[in-house]
Amino acid sequence: MTPRPLHTVLVPGLACSARLYEELMPFVWAHGAVTLADTRRDHSIGGVAERLLADAPPRFALAGISMGGYVALEVMRQAPERVAGLALISTSAASDTPEQEASRRQQIDLTHAGKFNELVEAAFPVLVDPDHRDDVRLAGFWSQMAHEIGPDAFCTQLEAVINRLDSRSLLPTIDCPTAVIHGAGDQLIPPDHAHETAAGIPHAILTIIDGGGHMVAQEQPAAVGTAVDLLLRQITTRP
Repeated sequence: MTPRPLHTVLVPGLACSARLYEELMPFVWAHGAVTLADTRRDHSIGGVAERLLADAPPRFALAGISMGGYVALEVMRQAPERVAGLALISTSAASDTPEQEASRRQQIDLTHAGKFNELVEAAFPVLVDPDHRDDVRLAGFWSQMAHEIGPDAFCTQLEAVINRLDSRSLLPTIDCPTAVIHGAGDQLIPPDHAHETAAGIPHAILTIIDGGGHMVAQEQPAAVGTAVDLLLRQITTRP
């Protein structure tokens, strides 16, 4: 069977620009057109999802990293019939705990106090596998993305994340091909979240990648790209 062209929408994470998908783009673009969702302008995850759906074609594959995964799950809540396949990378279906919410509100306060640069620098060691804490290239990549987003959009994104719905009850309703991809060394969203998400979605394929933390798409791009490619192949060759 000849694969059908497939349009894929990619959703960046918190404080992450379109650059987040540089390493994965060749794997995705091989299957057809690619667009990136705008996550910078809406004060709710629902609003980001509505904007994505307004801009997207009638049917598309969807991939989200971290906050992008929250948006992807909200898209599945709003318009599941439009999604041909789903990749959830370094993300969780759960809403914030009180401690997480308090931490995010503190980040908003610190950003308003002019501490954005310090926050970006302090976040990096938690974003990567412990073995990559001294990786200057990855640290520079993270800082570049965060500054491309900037403090105002960062605070807008934090507000959206804080107020998001818990999506765990949604998981059993997802019936499109789904890949759940996670770094084994993710310190920000531990791999238990990926196991929970994959267990909740019928027929989801779970890939846990060694040597990757929350930035697994940059730490282990070939492994993540291969898992995404397998998902897209499954979609494009379905009867």
